[in-house]
Amino acid sequence: MEPVARKIFKGVLLLEAAGIAGAYLLFYRMDTNQDFRHTMNKRFPSILEVYYKSNEWAGVYGIREKDQLKWLSSKN
Repeated sequence: MEPVARKIFKGVLLLEAAGIAGAYLLFYRMDTNQDFRHTMNKRFPSILEVYYKSNEWAGVYGIREKDQLKWLSSKN
C-alpha cells in the first residue's frame, strides 16, 4: 500500500474507534445518570428515544416509566 493511502486508512480507523468510544460513553452516562437522561430529553429527545428502544430491545424494561414518574413528580 502507498504511504498516503496507509495514512488515510489509519485516520479512518482512528475516527471510527473514536466514534465507537464516544457512543459507548454516551450510552454509559445515560445508563447510570437519570439527571443526564432528563437533560438529553430536553436537548436531544431522539437520542434518548434510541437509548430507550435499545434497552427494550435488549429486554430491559421500565426505565422510561421510572424516568417519566420522577420527572412528573419533580415538577409538582
